[in-house]
Amino acid sequence: MEKTRLEAFSDGVIAIIITIMVLELKVPHGDRLADLRELLPVLLSYVLSFIYVGIYWNNHHHLFHSTKHVTGGILWANLHLLFWLSLFPFTTAWAGENHLAPAPVAVYAFVLLMAGTAYYILERAIIRQQGRHSLLAQAVGSGWKEKFSPACYLAAIPLAFVSPWISTGLFILVALLWLVPDRRIERVLVKQ
Repeated sequence: MEKTRLEAFSDGVIAIIITIMVLELKVPHGDRLADLRELLPVLLSYVLSFIYVGIYWNNHHHLFHSTKHVTGGILWANLHLLFWLSLFPFTTAWAGENHLAPAPVAVYAFVLLMAGTAYYILERAIIRQQGRHSLLAQAVGSGWKEKFSPACYLAAIPLAFVSPWISTGLFILVALLWLVPDRRIERVLVKQ
């Protein structure tokens, strides 16, 4: 199967996810900058989630740029990733509306962990279909960020009940690590 339908569908779902997140932002009741203070947790959780969705979109684009064809297994793995990403608006709103309370932050960490796991499963499904000598297999290997990120998310779940700010700091740290697009795929594609 060609990959174009999968890419178009994924782009559409990601665009809807971002739209839903921004629609959760409510206009403050007042016309002073001080009126924004109450909305700051919601706005900050939106910014963080927007960055995460952007990171996934960017890396998803690179992932499929190195992919020639898709199988049913890849389609299902992609849907699995989109499912977890589709929970970002809910967890973002819950954490923001409750001023980063422990339970919403722990659930946010769980969703981040599952989205990361789903991305890994998608990556492995593509490598399995295209072979261990494929462009993607050559590019990704096993980097330290792929191990460090889920460890941070896993740690953030119980840490949310100790201090939601520590968990939030871990989310920000991982986002900063992935903010620069994964250049490994680009380097391999340039050599071709």
